Amino acid sequence: MSLDGPSPVRVLETLDLSRGHAFTTPVKKIHEGQDVQAFLTSKAYSDIMTFLLQLNRAMFPRKVSQKVQSWPLNSDAVEFSEPVRRLQLLLSKLEAIIEEAPPDKGPRRFGNISFRKWYQIVESRVSELLDECLSPDVLGVTNAASEPDSPTAKTELTAYFLGSFGSAQRLDYGTGHELSFLAFLTCLWKLNGFPKADPGVEERGIVLGVVQPYLELIRKLIKTYTLEPAGSHGVWGLDDHSFIPYIFGSAQLSPAIAETDQTPVEGSLPDAPSPGDVARAEAVERERKTNMYFSAIGFIYDVKKGPFWEHSPMLYDISGVQAGWGKINKGMIKMYNAEVLSKFPVVQHFPFGSLLSWDRDPNAVPPPPTTHTMSAPQQPITSSAATSLPGQAAGTRAPWANGASRAGAAPPGATTAPWATTRAVPGGMPPAPSSTTTTRPATNNTPLDPSRLPPMQPTRAPWATTRQPPAGSGDSSSPSSTSMPAPTRAPWAK
Repeated sequence: MSLDGPSPVRVLETLDLSRGHAFTTPVKKIHEGQDVQAFLTSKAYSDIMTFLLQLNRAMFPRKVSQKVQSWPLNSDAVEFSEPVRRLQLLLSKLEAIIEEAPPDKGPRRFGNISFRKWYQIVESRVSELLDECLSPDVLGVTNAASEPDSPTAKTELTAYFLGSFGSAQRLDYGTGHELSFLAFLTCLWKLNGFPKADPGVEERGIVLGVVQPYLELIRKLIKTYTLEPAGSHGVWGLDDHSFIPYIFGSAQLSPAIAETDQTPVEGSLPDAPSPGDVARAEAVERERKTNMYFSAIGFIYDVKKGPFWEHSPMLYDISGVQAGWGKINKGMIKMYNAEVLSKFPVVQHFPFGSLLSWDRDPNAVPPPPTTHTMSAPQQPITSSAATSLPGQAAGTRAPWANGASRAGAAPPGATTAPWATTRAVPGGMPPAPSSTTTTRPATNNTPLDPSRLPPMQPTRAPWATTRQPPAGSGDSSSPSSTSMPAPTRAPWAK
C-alpha cells in the first residue's frame, strides 16, 4: 500500500457472513524483528491501514453547495447511528468502573496499582458488557464449523477490546493499545457492525462519537492511575501515549474537498489556527474544545509543565510546517506507519485471528528490512540504518521527509520530522554534534563514550531545530537566553 501522493478513495470491504466464516482465537505471531516484515505484507496490515485512511478522509471538510462544512468536536452536523451510541454506552460503563477501583493513596514510584483492579473488573465483565452494548447481529455470528466450543466473532472482538486500555501488569498505556482499539473498530466494520451510509457519514460518527470519547476515557485512566508511557522514547517521540488524534485532528483543519477529489497533501482551511499555535497555551485552550489535534496537545499541557519546545520537541518541530495542515496530515500518516506499525516494540503483542489475518496480502510489496522492525535496540544506530516505509529509501528520519539541506538541520540518522521548518528553542541551545552514530545509554554493561554526548542537552533531543517560537507565545515558562530550565517531566510521575 503506497502512502505517497494523494490518497485514492478506498473503503474497507465487509464480510458476506451468509456464506459462513471460520473464526479463530487471535494469537501472537510477531516474535522477533523479522516478523514485522511479514506483518507489513499481511492482510491485517492492509485492512488496518485501509480503515485508518478511510476514517482520515472522512474528517476532511467538505464542499457543500458552495459552502464549506467542517467537522469540529461536538458538531451538530454529525448524527450518531445506533451502533455508535451503543459504543458510547460501552465506554461510559468503563468510565463508571473507575469509581469501583479508586486509586491507591500509598507511596508509589510508577503507576497506581489500583489500575489492576479496574482492569480485572473490566475483564470479568467483558462478556456481559459486549452483550449489552453491541448488536446481537454482530456478536451472534458463529463459526462456520458450528461446533459448540469453536471461536465466534465475540472471541475475536474481545481480544482486541481488552488490549485497548493499557497493561495491568506493567501499569502503562501506549500506541500499541491505541492500535488495538483501532483494530476492534476495524473488526466491527468488517462484521457489518455499522450501517451503510453515504461516503464519510458513518466514518465521521465513528471518529467523533467513538474514537474521541475513547481518547477522553484513556486520558482519565492515565491521570487517575498515573499510567506510565508504554515503551516511550520520552522527548524522542511524538507523544507519550497517543498518535491517532494527530491524524484525525490535522484532517479536520485541512482544505475542503468534494467527494470525488483526491485527499489533499497541503493547504489548510481559511480560518484554521496556525500550526505554531500549539506552543501558545491560550490558543491550545481555545482550540482543544473543537479539534482533536489540539485536544491531544491540551492533554500534554495538563500533565506536563515547562516550555513546550522542551517536553514535546517533535510536535514543536512539526508546528513550524508552512505548507499547512494537509502537509501535516500526510506526514502524520506516514509517521504512524513508520513509528507505530513498523516498530517491533509496538506491534510485538498484536494478536491475529480471522478478521485481521496474518495471511499474506497478495497485492502487498515486500518491504526492505529496517531498524524499525529489528528487536536489538542496544545496537547503535548508524546513518545507513533505515526507518522507511515499504519501498522507500534509507535514513532514520521520518520517511516522508524531503531531502533538502537546511541551516541547523538535523544530522543524518536523526529521528526528527524533517518536513517541518527549522525552529530554534529559546536559550541558545547548542546544535547537535555532527556524527553518523547516535549514542544511546549503555546497555548490557556496554561502556558509554562521554566524548560522543552533546553538551548541555537537558530533556530534549539533540536534533532539536533552531527557530525562535513566535513572539507573544504566551509561554510564561520559556527560559531566558542566559538560563536553562531544569528537565521537565510529567508532574504526576512518582
